[in-house]
Amino acid sequence: MKNENEGKTSPEDLPQELAARRRFLKMTGTLTALLPMLGLPTFTACAAVQRPTGPSPLAGRKLGLWYDTPAVEANVLREGLPIGNGRLGALVGGDPTRDFLYLTDGSMWLGGRNASLDGNGQFGYATSDFGSLVMLAKLYLSVDGHEFSSLTDYRRELDLSNGYVRVSYKKDGVAYVREIFASHPDDIVVVHLSQSGGGVYSGAIDLQGTHNETTHGDAGKPFSYFSGTLDNGLKYAATVKAVGSSGKVASSGSTLRFDGCKSLTVVFCGGTNYTPNLATGYMDPALDPLTLATRKVDAALKLSSQVLLRTHVADHRGLFDAMSVDLGASSNEQRGMDSWTRLQARAEAGAAADPELEATYLQFGRYLTIVGSRDKLPTGLQGLWLSDNASPWMADYHSDINIQMNYWLPDRAGLSSCFDALATYCLDQFDSWTALTQQFFNDPSNGFRNSSGKLAGWTLAISTNIYGGNGWWWHPAGSAWLCNSLYQHYQYVPDRDYLTRIYPLLKGACQFWEARLLTVNVTDPATGLKRDVLIDDSDWSPEQGPTNAKGITYAQELVWDLFENYRQASRLLRRDADYAATIGRLQARLYLPQISSETGWLEEWMTPDNLGETTHRHLSPLIGFFPGDRINTDTSPPALIDGVTRLLEARGMTGYGWGCAWRAICWARLKNADNAYQLLLTNLLPSKNHGNGTSQNFFDFYKLDENSDAFQIDANFGTPTAMLEMLLYSRPGSIELLPALPKAWAASGSVSGIGARGGFKVDLRWRDGKIMAVTVHSVGGTQTTLKYGAQSKTISLQAGESITVEPEIG
Repeated sequence: MKNENEGKTSPEDLPQELAARRRFLKMTGTLTALLPMLGLPTFTACAAVQRPTGPSPLAGRKLGLWYDTPAVEANVLREGLPIGNGRLGALVGGDPTRDFLYLTDGSMWLGGRNASLDGNGQFGYATSDFGSLVMLAKLYLSVDGHEFSSLTDYRRELDLSNGYVRVSYKKDGVAYVREIFASHPDDIVVVHLSQSGGGVYSGAIDLQGTHNETTHGDAGKPFSYFSGTLDNGLKYAATVKAVGSSGKVASSGSTLRFDGCKSLTVVFCGGTNYTPNLATGYMDPALDPLTLATRKVDAALKLSSQVLLRTHVADHRGLFDAMSVDLGASSNEQRGMDSWTRLQARAEAGAAADPELEATYLQFGRYLTIVGSRDKLPTGLQGLWLSDNASPWMADYHSDINIQMNYWLPDRAGLSSCFDALATYCLDQFDSWTALTQQFFNDPSNGFRNSSGKLAGWTLAISTNIYGGNGWWWHPAGSAWLCNSLYQHYQYVPDRDYLTRIYPLLKGACQFWEARLLTVNVTDPATGLKRDVLIDDSDWSPEQGPTNAKGITYAQELVWDLFENYRQASRLLRRDADYAATIGRLQARLYLPQISSETGWLEEWMTPDNLGETTHRHLSPLIGFFPGDRINTDTSPPALIDGVTRLLEARGMTGYGWGCAWRAICWARLKNADNAYQLLLTNLLPSKNHGNGTSQNFFDFYKLDENSDAFQIDANFGTPTAMLEMLLYSRPGSIELLPALPKAWAASGSVSGIGARGGFKVDLRWRDGKIMAVTVHSVGGTQTTLKYGAQSKTISLQAGESITVEPEIG
């Protein structure tokens, strides 16, 4: 994640501008016919909803976070509990007397296509041109006489298993409960208040916009609403309605008032007229967000709150239950602590291991994937959870690590369908990215331009928005990295239709690099002979520089992977064999990084010298080791693995959460369980005084300066990915079991539904560090080799079949 950069600085001026950029942390075509589909508008009418029948879908043994106090609104981003349906997200406070929901729609974006360059050949990067994700609304629920000081047995919990927030307490002998959830099937947010013991609810509901809107009500009717238009022309609206089982609910000005209600159901809906289509300017002029939101609320209120909850839970559990994780048993004392106390206790020197806490952290990452990434826009830097309209880095999509890290988890964690949001986003932006590349990349002022003068295909900038727009600096290798992420998804779920959809992106990225690569003559260190190789043009190693370097390891490895993936796609789809052969010849000529004679590290630049910060947060030169696997411990020369290890050691064992997650995965691939686990514990350190670590609600924060910090969601996905990589490493043709099992989890444990490349899912169980049982399920794969320590076994099965391997493999 960019930590020191803003806006309109020339690539050539990087060294002089680093200090200035640190201050920013305190602020906040032609290929359409090849695409079989463009996304529908993000805010659309729901399909027919399948209602569950039979027993309650509520999970019996709940997994989650819990607290004995409400969240403080001033600290909403650290303490509010997240809910979401992939489009709408909310942070929930749980205060009995004045609860709050901070609501965000993933398409509520300022800015636009940003189709112009500054004087340095780069894109503008401000809310006025590039734009920003901003909040949609705030919703307040006040209950008369329910001050926290007058209550007993208060408990606030985020139920990960069932996908909702539950608040319970007692007052004057009456038990009160509220359930808050964001339903994907019904596309609404619901707050339901109930009680047992003869109590009633009286109070008010206040819907507030966050862009100076006026909230309206209809006298005597139980709803309020607002609508508006952003400066860029995006229309939006929100509405809330409420019904009580008794008593009265009616509007009073802009507020809803409820009196004497034994129970109360509040339903919110809102959205925009965004549609992911360049031809319409990414907005649908025929869509009226207020009409659609009202229709969805009305439809929901025709059903009981329990039907709405059961529908939501069944939908959520259909995803959540795809994986179970058991890393060992914690003590009763640990289980008895609220989540924030427990997190702090684990961080104390000499504290006992708490494997159930760590399993919960992994499942929290899966939960955020489910509620933040469904069939709408993908998850950006802050996901669907904002505290104001001035998020760091505009809460955008960063293509030099962050959006990729957000999508390392789904396929490994039994949530492959949640990857679709990223693939659809890339397809929807493809025409615009291609057109902007053709128009602007070779601009004479762009220091990253192709010096050959040739140009083809597409790439993008480091930051992207939802309007086909780029922000900040060009990122030549960005197209390769996104394509590699898209292709790796195919390796987990080998769906030919999906591969057909993404094929134009892969081919276009190859065309960009075919035009960009330069031929240089180098001396082969192994033979001493001269040879011609292909290298990247002027570029930088994210995010430290220098900006005029050629042949950076980051780009060379990404392009090698891109070319390999394209060749495989061409073969599988039986397309463009001649062009694939051309790409194969280019791939064979790519310069690949050497071991530095000066440092002993894998080179980051095409030189033995260290040209940057030794402990830099990015692991750009190790991208061929992870997320790629051209370099791996099975087939690579020991000297190359030693160079990887030494560079990883030099980078250090501390840093921002996402950086520690990336390091942990690399240590797992080196089979160093101790270092991988230590980095997990580093990310689990409680974030206090604006420090790096995990906040009360388990969001990952990192320090900007002595007085400020930032929430960034990628570590919440990257760290669980590292945990799963400690349990299983896969690449096509190979699945390695327990490559880096830490001592804290070794006594006993199991995982089911873990994804493996080649088209498989794996269930495994261990005891005393030894494999006890393993079952492999095909999701399209037919053959792979299972590895455990020095042992290996090749297995064959038909698509859709499963096979249980005899325990002697352990």
